[in-house]
Amino acid sequence: MDEHGAPTTPADDPTLVLLKVEEAAHRLRIGRTTCYALIRAGALESVMVFGLRRVPADAVPDYVTRLRTAQRAA
Repeated sequence: MDEHGAPTTPADDPTLVLLKVEEAAHRLRIGRTTCYALIRAGALESVMVFGLRRVPADAVPDYVTRLRTAQRAA
């Protein structure tokens, strides 16, 4: 966010419901290829919208929560 509270990139916009894979990767601070790998593995939820792959915005924190839970249990 900039000094006026506006998102600096689309990935920072908290009002988005669906994210491009690149935006989800940005939020997770990982690369696009790694993000696609997580999607293929079923670790990160995604949906198709008219042939476009999108990640539900709430899937990102859900994935992080599952990671933290699994690491605490290990």
